[in-house]
Amino acid sequence: MGLDLLKEKGVPLDRQKFTWKDLTRRTYSKLDDDAFTRVRVILMNGIESESLRFSHACARMNRDLREPLALIRRVEQHQQTLVNWMNPGNQSPLETTVGFEQVAIEVTASVAIHEPDPYLAQAYRFGMLEDFDHLYRYAALYDRVEGKDPNYLIQSYSDIIPGRPTSIEHRHPLDDVRQPYDRRTADPLSKIHALLITAAEHQTHDYYMNIGPTFTDPVARMLYAEIASIEEQHVTQYESLSDPDESWLEKWLLHEAVEVYCYYSCLHYESNPRIKEVWQRFVDYELGHLHYVRGLFEQVEKRDASEILPAELPEPIRFDSHREFVRRTLSAEVDMSANGTRFVPRAEESDRTRRYREEINSEGSPSEIVAAGYQWKPGTELVEKAARLGVQTEGRIQ
Repeated sequence: MGLDLLKEKGVPLDRQKFTWKDLTRRTYSKLDDDAFTRVRVILMNGIESESLRFSHACARMNRDLREPLALIRRVEQHQQTLVNWMNPGNQSPLETTVGFEQVAIEVTASVAIHEPDPYLAQAYRFGMLEDFDHLYRYAALYDRVEGKDPNYLIQSYSDIIPGRPTSIEHRHPLDDVRQPYDRRTADPLSKIHALLITAAEHQTHDYYMNIGPTFTDPVARMLYAEIASIEEQHVTQYESLSDPDESWLEKWLLHEAVEVYCYYSCLHYESNPRIKEVWQRFVDYELGHLHYVRGLFEQVEKRDASEILPAELPEPIRFDSHREFVRRTLSAEVDMSANGTRFVPRAEESDRTRRYREEINSEGSPSEIVAAGYQWKPGTELVEKAARLGVQTEGRIQ
């Protein structure tokens, strides 16, 4: 039986404490830990980042909620710090980028498989194929800039092959806005999924916008600019799946449910005992937040939280390889595009999207340049060079 959101109260807000040593604890190992530990850390940083983004926006629009928001926001800022600081210092920005794309592929695949609404599931599959191609383009950049094999990081969970080519993913803004679910009739899991994937993609966009300018390699700088643009398209798509008629408190309650669900999913799959303890602690903290916001919701809106929340948490996000699902989706839907809110064959794209793509690619496509002649195989160029020189030992340069 799953976790009962309406009965479990977690740790009260006034008992949720941190110290600086607590916030900057030992990291995971980028090579020795399971790749999905990195995936979970990146995902939860994005979930917490979205929580803070929502909380600040809500505070700017709601005078009476400012103090309750500030109380929970401070705890969640510290939760994000603890989670984000578990990334190791010897993980390069490009290696973190590879992790971001593995999050986008595997978490979105899990969501697409379990999404009860066919239209929303199509939206997740659509975006997943584009992120799948981004992993391939960044793998080529990783080979170009660092001469390393990305499979050391992704550990064979995800394929490193082209998806829907990044160069043809560019669409007019009006062809990235989707039809939202109806808050009155949508399955609670659909609401959770929409917020979850929006959070993950928004974090990816912001990371690429911050990291891209730090590279000196001109192709790297252009590639981050190109893919950051696609990530903005994805944020536009995913955020438009949520019903804009939900009240601020309704949305806040859903945000807290998403955080409980995601930490609970991480706890279910985590193999590193040190990090598993963090997930358990934050499940308990987020249940405390949910109980606090539930009280506000029921007091202010005079509605029962059971109208919004599922009786118990759904099946956890599946932190595992979705290779076969991704391959089937790639085979069936790689040529899909969008026209307005509809997903259509590429031949039915709007003229505005074709004009937009021609203009943005008129001086070349960084994603095509970086992958020209690139085909992933274990070891990449440094190992190949070592093999030619006769000094290869167990796939590493000695």
